[in-house]
Amino acid sequence: MENYIVSARKYRPATFDTVVGQSSLTTTLKNAISSGHLAHAYLFCGPRGVGKTTCARIFAKTINCLKPNANGEACNECESCKAFNEQRSFNIHELDAASNNSVDDIRQLIDQVRIPPQVGKYKVFIIDEVHMLSTAAFNAFLKTLEEPPHHAIFILATTEKHKLLPTILSRCQIYDFNRMNVGDIVAHLQNVAEKEGITAEPAALNVIAQKADGGMRDALSIFDQVASFCGGNITYQRTIENLNVLDYDYYFKLTDYFLGNKITEIMVTLNEILSKGFDGQHFINGLASHLRNLLVSRDAQTIALIEASDEVRQRYHQQAQKCKPAFLYAAIRLCSDCDIHYKQSQSKRLLVEITLIELAQTAQEDTPSSGRRPKKTLKPLFKQQTGGTQQPQQVQKPQQAAATTPVAGTKPQAVPPVAPPTPLNNATRVASVSIRDLMNGKVQQQQTPRADNVAVRPVQPQVEDYKPTDSTSLLTAWRKFAHDLPQEDTAMANRLKDIDPVLLGDDLFEVVANNEIVEKELNAFKPRILQTMRVSLHNGKLDMKVRMRNQEDKQRAYNRVEQFNLMCKNNEALMKLKDMFDLEL
Repeated sequence: MENYIVSARKYRPATFDTVVGQSSLTTTLKNAISSGHLAHAYLFCGPRGVGKTTCARIFAKTINCLKPNANGEACNECESCKAFNEQRSFNIHELDAASNNSVDDIRQLIDQVRIPPQVGKYKVFIIDEVHMLSTAAFNAFLKTLEEPPHHAIFILATTEKHKLLPTILSRCQIYDFNRMNVGDIVAHLQNVAEKEGITAEPAALNVIAQKADGGMRDALSIFDQVASFCGGNITYQRTIENLNVLDYDYYFKLTDYFLGNKITEIMVTLNEILSKGFDGQHFINGLASHLRNLLVSRDAQTIALIEASDEVRQRYHQQAQKCKPAFLYAAIRLCSDCDIHYKQSQSKRLLVEITLIELAQTAQEDTPSSGRRPKKTLKPLFKQQTGGTQQPQQVQKPQQAAATTPVAGTKPQAVPPVAPPTPLNNATRVASVSIRDLMNGKVQQQQTPRADNVAVRPVQPQVEDYKPTDSTSLLTAWRKFAHDLPQEDTAMANRLKDIDPVLLGDDLFEVVANNEIVEKELNAFKPRILQTMRVSLHNGKLDMKVRMRNQEDKQRAYNRVEQFNLMCKNNEALMKLKDMFDLEL
């Protein structure tokens, strides 16, 4: 118990060749060491647990090795390598920027930089979590970072590169560490399990790798936890039980239920999942990932995109052949909508249940769809348990009586026979009707037979040829036209409300536009305006003139006197009222 070391520390790589998942970066560093082209500052950035600090330590040990091998690796036999392995080397300094982020800490670091190494060629300063330095500390560090002594090399490590100053980034060689894929993590965990004498199922290691989210340190920590829980025999069922991971068998069963429209089985399975303590949103996200994997596994070229074992990939491929692409598109869209509305929903379980029912209904749709929501018409959800088949009763429409019952004391009147519909060519002519006659109720319904083979023309009210138009009726009709415009013409309606038409004659009025854009829009809208205004004002000769506002029109009244004088131009009675009561402005 006393000598136990966690796997993340025990199996930390000691050479570049043992680093997992970062072959391009390690190759670059090895070539730089072999050729002697070493920079004075490096920046290692990337997610947690991908090997930034590990590569920095390996790099520092290798450049100080007195007898490097032909592959560019440290020998681990010289005094410098032994001192590093025993953690007593004075040439390698590690600084935690989270706890040493002030200007004074950087000042002490600069003093240490000036001292040359006692053993080896270089003094390496590894600053971890460098983004935690304050702005003042960064500025104090700039000069030393740009022009350090020839024996000093800085290696900065951070998970948040965007927080560093551009002046810091420009002085460093930047190495971006990538997340590790599931295959590399599984292979490394299998190697660790063999060294520790632990048996592990590939499916269980795959779950651990997915849970680690691309970090090797997280994967090794989870591996130790599961190994302690399983007692040296890591199985898939024990792993998902310990990590609280939903078994993918549920998703395969639910998909089969969707294809068979088995609503009862779907509800029972959902209740079983929720009773185990799984969150509804977590379940929906997992179902969406499952449907995505089914879509990807339909093609042999894209099946490699599924991060799972070969056995699970084969199951995905077999089930994908049963699913139509239209169903998968629509199902993924439904799951995405459920995930979006989950937090705002007051009845979260009901939302999930409705989504699953819609998925089952979508699987029965035959129409091709590209992710659209299914039709609102739902098919029968549950099977009716009846002894025999019942025929639906047909509803008979009551027949109307041919004649009404006569009232006592009155003589019944014969009902006139209904004439058959007149063909299209046997049309009748409707007399011309004016709007004024319609308003006064003086409509003469005259129907005269016309000759055959004449098409029926729509009845349109004729506008009177001429009626003088006054300013009041013009403004009223103008306001009414702007108010009655539909919603899609809201912008034009607002412009018309701000414009007052000016009557130039009995059949001509003028509108003034503020700019060329409004002038073009009014000219384009002019036919529609005149069509309505001519009918409203009973003036078939009415015309509209559009001009742009000139300099004289642009004069504004800024004080009370100017405003009053402008109002007097429009209404002379205001001046008489002012003089009568001797008012002051």
